[in-house]
Amino acid sequence: MAAIIRKTLLNVETTLIEGGKAAGTPLTLIAAAAVVKNPWAGKGFVENLKPEIHDVAPELGALLTKMILDAAGGGDKVEAYGKAAVVGLDGEVEHASALIHTLRFGNHYRTAVGAKSYLSFTNIRGGANTPIMIPLMDKNDEGRRSHYLTIHFNIPDAPAADEIVVALGASIGGRPHHRIGDRYQDLKDLGNDVANPAAV
Repeated sequence: MAAIIRKTLLNVETTLIEGGKAAGTPLTLIAAAAVVKNPWAGKGFVENLKPEIHDVAPELGALLTKMILDAAGGGDKVEAYGKAAVVGLDGEVEHASALIHTLRFGNHYRTAVGAKSYLSFTNIRGGANTPIMIPLMDKNDEGRRSHYLTIHFNIPDAPAADEIVVALGASIGGRPHHRIGDRYQDLKDLGNDVANPAAV
């Protein structure tokens, strides 16, 4: 069964001034979302989620990735990225997780932007107008704090009880005037091994 998509949404936000000071390079945040019918809606508890994952996740990954790339002007422009899903109140958080925590979804985006980092994420259950939060990090450097960002938006009529909102996020640029350093300097200051930060 292919994805049943009720609507898509593209949100682009550009920050020109932060802290009362003009940004040397404006920060652009892009979110692409699809409101889809929950493929497990009305089926009760489903033990094996794979058939629907295989049917729906690749289509969503390809669609949302194209939306991001079109808005950004190409995968090379994307510096930080992330993903999110919100399942409606009749679904399980596992349903939201199922559509975004599969390489069949994420690899479309990862490959298109040439990323090395994993996709940071949120997956929750909520009703229509639930805030959708997409945490971002640098696509190649997980310790680059300038690109620790969060895209925040909502869709007034989604998700319905039998729907899932699936979203990808991107940044062009990092936080304007970022000045908290990176995690590698913290590790050095604390005497920890950068290659083994948990000391295990």
